[in-house]
Amino acid sequence: MSIKTDNRHLYLQVIDEIKKDIDSGLYQAKEKLPSEFQLSKKLGVSRATLREALRILEEENVVTRRHGVGTFVNPKPVFSSGIEELFSVTEMIERGGMKPGSQFLSTEMVEPTEEDIKKFYPVNVETLAKIERVRTADDLPVVYCIDKIPDHLIPIEHVHHGGSMFQLLEQHSDKRISYAVTFLEPVSYQERLYSILDCEPDQSLLLLKQMHYTDEDEPVLYSKNYFRADKFAFHVLRKRV
Repeated sequence: MSIKTDNRHLYLQVIDEIKKDIDSGLYQAKEKLPSEFQLSKKLGVSRATLREALRILEEENVVTRRHGVGTFVNPKPVFSSGIEELFSVTEMIERGGMKPGSQFLSTEMVEPTEEDIKKFYPVNVETLAKIERVRTADDLPVVYCIDKIPDHLIPIEHVHHGGSMFQLLEQHSDKRISYAVTFLEPVSYQERLYSILDCEPDQSLLLLKQMHYTDEDEPVLYSKNYFRADKFAFHVLRKRV
């Protein structure tokens, strides 16, 4: 059945139609869409129009196109959050209605690099606790985390109790994280990361680099969190000034 024409460009109508079919369950997560020939015939548009629509849908992470194989529906993220809202990973998983967990990969005391010294300035850090772990949601690996904390803030023996670093900081040092400066980067295939998070090679990850501060502007925690993009979605409210 062809899409109905309106005043919008045809490729926008195609996008809406494909999204509608995905939302209705006609096309399931990880399912291969019909061929370009079949879809263009069904929707009554040219293959050039269809390809433009699929290109945009891929940019929006709705579908993934595999050269020579076809176009597949991406699973919808389980967790969605405004990036201007600061939640711990534990809180994000709980807000998604799932049980958070931790798998510890390594914990060590390290000397700060020159970059670390700059990030924690003006605090003088001599030794950092570096914690590498995988956060799980209902036992499914969803985030790979590397945290660095000044060693005097959290006794190293308490780190392996799991849970939120935010809570551990409050319990053991009376430091409450108030805000973070965040950088968001896409991450392409890396064998170790993808193996740890049980990802397909064509999936993408989102890297959040965050320096966390107290109300007194004291830097207390630096994190690099690699989120599975099929499980997490972040958005931001931008206002014109």
